[in-house]
Amino acid sequence: MSKDDQSKKEFKKPEIAPEVWHDGEFIRWDDARVHVMSHVLHYGSSVFEGIRTYKTRRGQAVFRLREHMQRLLNSAKIYRMNHPWTLSELSDAAVELVRRSGLQQCYIRPIMFRALDEERPAFGVNPFPNPMTCYIGAWDWGKYLGEEAIEVGVDVCVSSWNRLTPNSMPAMAKSGANYMNSQLIKMEALLNGFAEGIALDDRGYVSEGSGENIFLVHDGKVITPPLSSAILPGITRDSVIEICRALEIPIVESGLQRAALYVADELFFSGTAAEITPIRTVDRIQVGEGRRGPITERIQKLFFEITSGEREAPGDWLTFVGEQKPAARPEANGHRAAQTEEVRKAATQSTAGDARDAIHVTLTE
Repeated sequence: MSKDDQSKKEFKKPEIAPEVWHDGEFIRWDDARVHVMSHVLHYGSSVFEGIRTYKTRRGQAVFRLREHMQRLLNSAKIYRMNHPWTLSELSDAAVELVRRSGLQQCYIRPIMFRALDEERPAFGVNPFPNPMTCYIGAWDWGKYLGEEAIEVGVDVCVSSWNRLTPNSMPAMAKSGANYMNSQLIKMEALLNGFAEGIALDDRGYVSEGSGENIFLVHDGKVITPPLSSAILPGITRDSVIEICRALEIPIVESGLQRAALYVADELFFSGTAAEITPIRTVDRIQVGEGRRGPITERIQKLFFEITSGEREAPGDWLTFVGEQKPAARPEANGHRAAQTEEVRKAATQSTAGDARDAIHVTLTE
């Protein structure tokens, strides 16, 4: 079997929420379809999020819902994606989707993108004539890097692919186009027998994994690359920083040379999908004792206690689905028509008018 075949290992089919939220109403999963000539398929014009819902004693709990949705709105603003959806509307839609899904734990995927106006189709790189649309789906997704990885760690490599330069593609926006870079990093790692790759920035400093932020432990201190190292401002990354403060573990944001990975006492990834995953080797060089280290374990333990509802979070991190007021079900036709017209107006604003808007992005790390 070739390495390429090995990398296509079989994955267990996930349990999927039977409905998808689309522009203000719930539709069947099988009806969530996109026209083949949509702008997003040809030019990668999408922004998205990944949000976990955990099973707790108080029922389903969405982890840092509003922070994730705010980052989605920030990403859209960076890419001049004018749209009518608000933070509250998107957050309420995600809660209602989980409520209706029947899933006790799941991964929520909101995605906003430039579609196709079939009555007045527009083609080409210029995105402004194309309407915006938004979907939110959900499915049960287990441990991203494997169930055993949470305890024993993963083997990773430093990728030959650099992370995006900040003035060519905005790394702080979670956009679909950025993840072509991530795919190159991930595929190279898998084909060479690693679980994940670590990318460097354009200056040669450690940036992040293909879909995770990275933390290094040295002499009892936790260090993570800053935003200037072309990283995505991760919500789980911010959670780790807050957990370190709660545990009184020194935490520093600093540039890291590649060689620092080899001599670290401990290394771990953070991310919505990866959660807190230890790294046991880098480029086949053992990290520390070659297993999850004590500081990683402390951070990981508190993280899972918080997400399971057993421990109080440093902030208002959990949205308990059963304790939220059910969203009113919209009148599908009227609401959809109003949304469509609102999206059309927003999407067809002039470039000049759009250029006059000052882009101020709230950093949600």
